[in-house]
Amino acid sequence: MRKAIQTERAPKAIGPYSQAVQIGQTLYISGQLGIDPAAGRLVDGGTAEQARQALLNIQAIVTAAGFSIQDVVQVQIFLADMADFAAVNEVYKTFFLEPYPARAAVQAAGLPAGARIEILAVAQKTAGVPL
Repeated sequence: MRKAIQTERAPKAIGPYSQAVQIGQTLYISGQLGIDPAAGRLVDGGTAEQARQALLNIQAIVTAAGFSIQDVVQVQIFLADMADFAAVNEVYKTFFLEPYPARAAVQAAGLPAGARIEILAVAQKTAGVPL
């Protein structure tokens, strides 16, 4: 069964998509920009500040679905400039504990709303349960 997840603590979808979709114990989180949900615009600053806000948005969505940020098992990062990779890593490691989620990071030719970064994630409810 598919369940759309929606929270006011993350930016509203600006197109025909859900903030996240839950299927069973898996949560698929749509790409998040560094948009402050209260202001409805990108946060001031550069890529690091937008990365922090995008991860806060992801955290709000996983929390609204009853998951934890530590349930995130995969992250995909799209950067306007790969030169910002190290700065993003500094922000990223403040959100996740080891073992870190699987991850990809690529440079994108263009991101919505002139964003410097977009981050999407997949969470699995049983991710924190030892095997």
